[in-house]
Amino acid sequence: MTAGVDLGGPQTQAIGSDEDVVRVRQLVRTVAVAVKLSLVDQTKLVTAASELARNTLIYGGGGTAEVTVVEDGRRRGVRIVFADSGPGIVDLGLALTDGYTTGGGLGLGLSGSRRLVDDFDIQTAPGEGTCITITKWSR
Repeated sequence: MTAGVDLGGPQTQAIGSDEDVVRVRQLVRTVAVAVKLSLVDQTKLVTAASELARNTLIYGGGGTAEVTVVEDGRRRGVRIVFADSGPGIVDLGLALTDGYTTGGGLGLGLSGSRRLVDDFDIQTAPGEGTCITITKWSR
C-alpha cells in the first residue's frame, strides 16, 4: 500500500475549481502508481482524468470524481466516475466526434479520453447531467 492512499474503497474528490482539477490529477496518479500501472498507462489515465475533470467543471458546472481500485480476478485497475448535475449533452454522437467542440478547444476531450482508457461509458440526457465512467487496467 502506498502511504496516504486508501486502496480499500472509493475516494471522492469534489470538482468545483481549477485547484480541484489538479487534486483529481494527483489522486489518480497516486492510485495508478499504487496499482502498478505502467508509466505509459499512468500518463494515459491521468490525461483522460484531467480532461474529464475539466469538462465536469466547465460544462457540468462542477461535480465529483470517484476513484476506485478494481479487480477482475487476474488484473487490477483504476475506475473513475465523473458525475455532474449540469445541462447534459444534447447530441452525444456529435460530442464524441473528433474535432467537435463547444468551447473553442481542440475538440479531443471526450473522443480523446475514450481512446486513452480501456473502458469508457457515458450516461447523459439533456437537463439531467452527465456521468462518465472510465477504467484503465494493468497489463
